[in-house]
Amino acid sequence: MLLWGVTGGIASGKSIVLNMFMKLGTYTYTIDCDILSREVVRPCSKAWWEVVNFFGKDILKKDLEIDRKKLRGIVFGDSEKRDILENIIHPEVRRKCIERIKAIKKIEPDPDALVVIDIPLLIEKGLQTEFKFNKVIVVYVGEETQIRRVMEREGMTKEEAKKMIGIQMPLKGKLKFADVVINNEGTHEETEKQVRKVFERIEKWR
Repeated sequence: MLLWGVTGGIASGKSIVLNMFMKLGTYTYTIDCDILSREVVRPCSKAWWEVVNFFGKDILKKDLEIDRKKLRGIVFGDSEKRDILENIIHPEVRRKCIERIKAIKKIEPDPDALVVIDIPLLIEKGLQTEFKFNKVIVVYVGEETQIRRVMEREGMTKEEAKKMIGIQMPLKGKLKFADVVINNEGTHEETEKQVRKVFERIEKWR
């Protein structure tokens, strides 16, 4: 089984690239850790209780779902609280991700099956070694594009967007860890063309 990791930064387009891979091959599977991070804090889950116990019931909506925007506002400028939140959520996400990989191995007899995993903090957490990725893809956009997209997506001012991006490892710093770089500055079609080229390379290695 081939394991490829996809990473980047906020609003760089990791999920877009992951979805493109999902549509390409019969023996291709994808795991989105952003989705898993939502799953692990569903009401009454282990992580949900830990988050609520620490941050208080005011972060909850009427349906007991965690108000992600409100929680983000709390940890946005507080690195200590952000670390606490990450220490609650990340181990659960990692556990679920490993479960998914094991499940794919059980149902997929083809040894050359491809699993592409979107992990936002892949490089920061040193997960290249833990997951034994065959290759790492970094989805890249320039800083101004990233700022603009965060402003549009999150409804933030330029300064707020800069602060949010500044919390993360700079995208340029991630490039040296990449086996493959996909530039997502252009159109959807241009990005898809790059993904297809990467997939064709994988098919040749198979």
